Amino acid sequence: MIVAFREPQLTWDLGRDVAQLFDYPFMVNALRAGTIVAVVAAVIGWFMVVRRQTFAGHTLALVGFPGAAGATLIGVSATYGYFAFCVVAALVIAALPRAQRTGYSEESAVIGVVQAFALACGFLFVTLYAGNLNGINALLFGSFLGITEVQVATLLVAGLAVVAVLAVVARPLLFASLDPDVAAARGVPVRLLSVGFLVLLGVAAAEVSQVTGTLLVFALLVLPAATAQAITLRPAASIATAVALALGVTWVGMGISYYSPYPIGFWITSLAFGLFVLARVGRLVLERRPRRAGPDGPIGSVAPVGSVGSVGPVGPVAPREVGA
Repeated sequence: MIVAFREPQLTWDLGRDVAQLFDYPFMVNALRAGTIVAVVAAVIGWFMVVRRQTFAGHTLALVGFPGAAGATLIGVSATYGYFAFCVVAALVIAALPRAQRTGYSEESAVIGVVQAFALACGFLFVTLYAGNLNGINALLFGSFLGITEVQVATLLVAGLAVVAVLAVVARPLLFASLDPDVAAARGVPVRLLSVGFLVLLGVAAAEVSQVTGTLLVFALLVLPAATAQAITLRPAASIATAVALALGVTWVGMGISYYSPYPIGFWITSLAFGLFVLARVGRLVLERRPRRAGPDGPIGSVAPVGSVGSVGPVGPVAPREVGA
């Protein structure tokens, strides 16, 4: 018996349209996986933006492509390739000492070399694969099709591990990120924290790649975090905002992608970018508000981001600019 398949279509019954997303096991698994990677990406991405390591995060995301392609080539699950290559690349990047006062040119050069070599290996693995690698677009641009319960469980275990470690080291990591020299003088293991953070970033990039694709991991790693830091600079509130934004764009992006022929990565990236633009525009409007005089001087103005000792509507600003 042949069963006709009809493309899902949006109706005026929004409640029924949302409920339909849970009618199929593959979509339920996709929503579970998307929720996990959104939370992990928002938390780790917030620290990545503060530490100005977005280039490293971008490279670790791209490394997931040769990892998945290489795993497919040797006949194992692409999930193992994502994690293996991303963690190894993180260790390679972490092996280079960061320059403290002369900039990060040497580290950036090594990161660029790792990125170029990884992409070259990825295309080599795709070429060597004897079969028809139909999932090449999914590896690059993401897909919610074919996510299994085993993959969801793997993502959950890895995500819980990343969040748990970050919760333990959050305070010293933030201190070392804002002022590494003072942190080192106070006995904070700055070097160890840097290596550990890059490994966590590699695990997070491997997770997110399995939903958004390796080319669009930046959408969840950077945009929600950068948007949240444009809204508030208080660490706890900013991280919570980043998580909420990441969950929102992931759920809405998956829902729209289910009812449209366009890939999930496009919708997640577009929604996250739109929110970032709105947040930045809103902040610029607040900063340009006319001041009104108070008993202790002008009040009602917004301090520029990064100004030393300034206090704005989002609270005290760190001694150095927070965010990229």
